[in-house]
Amino acid sequence: MANVVVVGAQWGDEGKGKIVDWLSERADVIARFQGGHNAGHTLVIDGKVYKLNALPSGVVRGGKLSVIGNGVVLDPWHLVKEIAAIRDLGVEISPDVLMIAENTPLILPFHGELDRARENQNSVAKIGTTGRGIGPAYEDKVGRRVIRVADLADDATLELRVDRALVHHNALRAGLGLGPIDRDALLDDLRAIAPQILPYAAPVWKVMNEARRSGKRILFEGAQGSLLDIDFGTYPFVTSSNVIAGQAATGVGLGPNAIDFVLGIVKAYTTRVGEGPFPTELFDADGDRLGTRGREFGTVTGRKRRCGWFDAVLVRQTCAISGINGIALTKLDVLDGFDRIRICTGYELDGAVLDYLPTAADQQVRCKPVYEEIEGWQESTEGARSWADLPGAAIKYVRRVEELIGCPVAMLSTSPERDDTILVTDPFAD
Repeated sequence: MANVVVVGAQWGDEGKGKIVDWLSERADVIARFQGGHNAGHTLVIDGKVYKLNALPSGVVRGGKLSVIGNGVVLDPWHLVKEIAAIRDLGVEISPDVLMIAENTPLILPFHGELDRARENQNSVAKIGTTGRGIGPAYEDKVGRRVIRVADLADDATLELRVDRALVHHNALRAGLGLGPIDRDALLDDLRAIAPQILPYAAPVWKVMNEARRSGKRILFEGAQGSLLDIDFGTYPFVTSSNVIAGQAATGVGLGPNAIDFVLGIVKAYTTRVGEGPFPTELFDADGDRLGTRGREFGTVTGRKRRCGWFDAVLVRQTCAISGINGIALTKLDVLDGFDRIRICTGYELDGAVLDYLPTAADQQVRCKPVYEEIEGWQESTEGARSWADLPGAAIKYVRRVEELIGCPVAMLSTSPERDDTILVTDPFAD
């Protein structure tokens, strides 16, 4: 059976939640492989809206195993609240349908405090983080001082881990003008949350390998977008983990040969939340129109997203880096009614035209988009479920996108509703 990785191929907010939900009906296991609860996935099913952060999108589908892998950093208190909120919507979540890797690092309250303190005191250049502690938790993971899910099961180990973390963090906090961490209160909080988290703990690497050997279909779900990857994104305005498809295997404990198809989620235009370069950003009526029609506000932060024309250069780049086999093009309906639509095909930098985004930050901010214009369409594409439902000009737009990014469209989404999807290539096909 084919195993599919779903990654965002822009700066996030591409509509991964809907596509993962759409695919999850055919999958047996849905696994989150990186990121934290700074990711926001909105699912609309039969008119009911589900907003997920840490939970895999598959939890709203009965009979599926959802997995939080070791590549994720997990806020246990947030997870407990999220589980309760989803239960209130009629979805039952138990250890039978949700597993958390025992080696998953935990986000603790002082991680969020550090995140926000740094952002507030950064007079040089704000990164634009959500302030939820994701970055500091990943730092502690690499620094070998993080507390992991398995540590909650043994009090002596937990105390050792806490003491190691506090040696580092109390010194850091003093430099930021923050008071020391209350060790006893932190340990009490961790002991209290442990019974609510440990029932979900499992050797996920073992479970995933057994699932693969038994022929079960696995859907790997990423958070954020490839342009926020710690290595290949617009550094330093990036997230703190690897977002690209190569992380999917490492983030759950499988080998790279477990991946059969990589599906890149791509919005029919471009958006970004927070700081950082954005070559095709619009500051005019067209940008406002995209934001209004696309309801471009962050699921997690509520921040208004920056909007611009489709950037084929960036998507072509992320398709190459993630080895994307096909894209799911979302929000095509937002472009309905434009007389002319622009697509960025290159960048002008110091008199030369580039077909990629350079790595140097000073060059990135100086890149000017080179556009081509194509005809728009006045008819509605909203809710289209077949090519026959699309205007000819809309089909031409999709075909031109395919040509420019060097990757075929596998799926086309025309509204937030999961069934308003045109399937071109089945990612799960053997």
